Amino acid sequence: MSLRLSFYGGAGKVTGSNFLIEGARGRVLVDCGIEQGANLAAGEAYGPFPYDPAAIDALVVTHAHLDHVGRIPKLVRDGFRGKIYMTPPTRDLAALILLDSAHILAEEAARLGHEPLFGAEDVEAAFALVETLEYHTEKEVAPGLSAYLRNTGHILGSASVRIRDEEGVAVALTGDIGNSPSPLLPDWEPVTDADALVMESVYGDRLHPSQQARVELLRDALAKAIKRGGTILIPAFSMERTQLMLYELSNFFTEASLPQIPVFLDSPLAIRVTAVYEKWGMAYFKPETEDEMRREGSVFEFPFLKQTLSQEDSRAIEKVPGPKIIIAGAGMSHGGRIARWETRYLPDPNSTLFMVGYQAPGTPGRRMTDGVTSVRLGGIEVDIRARIERLEGWSGHADRDGLLAFAESCLAPHSEGRQTSLTVRRLKTIFTALGEPVAERFLAQRIHDYLGARAIASEAGQTWEVTEDGVKRFREFRTEIRR
Repeated sequence: MSLRLSFYGGAGKVTGSNFLIEGARGRVLVDCGIEQGANLAAGEAYGPFPYDPAAIDALVVTHAHLDHVGRIPKLVRDGFRGKIYMTPPTRDLAALILLDSAHILAEEAARLGHEPLFGAEDVEAAFALVETLEYHTEKEVAPGLSAYLRNTGHILGSASVRIRDEEGVAVALTGDIGNSPSPLLPDWEPVTDADALVMESVYGDRLHPSQQARVELLRDALAKAIKRGGTILIPAFSMERTQLMLYELSNFFTEASLPQIPVFLDSPLAIRVTAVYEKWGMAYFKPETEDEMRREGSVFEFPFLKQTLSQEDSRAIEKVPGPKIIIAGAGMSHGGRIARWETRYLPDPNSTLFMVGYQAPGTPGRRMTDGVTSVRLGGIEVDIRARIERLEGWSGHADRDGLLAFAESCLAPHSEGRQTSLTVRRLKTIFTALGEPVAERFLAQRIHDYLGARAIASEAGQTWEVTEDGVKRFREFRTEIRR
């Protein structure tokens, strides 16, 4: 028996996660994400899928970030009728982000003069197909194929997916691997029962500061920014990054290591996401953080935090004199309320813009971290005189050494059959994916050199055959089909 693994998205690119696993009788899609930074005007996100959605038996979702779930409503609209499996927190978070995206896409479509990628009705149709799946539970999800989820410590509810056929041949996909240890989430879990592994590589060629160092860098940079007296802007992803920022700010103010200044969470989506974190925290946070929640009730709130759901409350922030902190989305400055605040405060030399996450190529956030002197936001060219602080280590992704440690844990030998004295390395091939090409290749080479394993930088448009004896290339195909 064998499985076939096809790379339709997320190969040679950080975003657009989309992988197909085919067995003798069933077909399972893992993730159906949008490619962030895609040229919507050119229709890059709108083209038909390079496979027949109606022929897919099931979709398993690793986590709720848009680059992993962003085309699910389109998949359903285009004919998919199978079950969609994800953890309970992922269900709640994905519903929020997709409904929010439907609103943004409608505005974008009106501006560009075309139909939106999907609407709220498509999101509702998709979630009518959702069935939740807990960690460490084997579930038949398609004819002859079962799925098993493990925690990856990336965001709340994130999971790796192991797909296995009736003969025991297995392929695993990590989605995104967390930057463990996290203040909130348990550490990632290794995948020890797969013949082939597709693992992320966003920071496959870079290191993060330690958790202690990154907290100290954030505190010191904030102290300097507050002293300048201007506005502090933090474009934060609504999931995980915002909650980490709130958690650390709460600690700074409680221990009096920063002066108490107004903090505004100016993102309706982030406010709702934080409520989901509060809802599931006692079941999905690490034990130490669960204990903290029991003692304090909330690990995210503090007296001078104001959450601004309405546009009226948001606009009122401008009347509050500095220093003040505004946390708003989008995390790559390609939309949302943060763009309005950047337009207002980037020309101010007393203000500071904090970059605390990955910035995809082509996004305004990436251009600003690359050092441009002006940036186009919402059709307006904005001069940049504010200080740009790029803080490493706050990404939810593991760095080079963390990824290598993950790969090593997955390659650990195990006992074979009854001969307990004989240990074998089951995992035959590691594919590096979900990274820029340089990072994918660097990590693959490092896995080969340090761990002695076969590692391949993935390429879009390839299918590989996985058997209990090995992994070999099966065919190549075009990833884009035009009708």
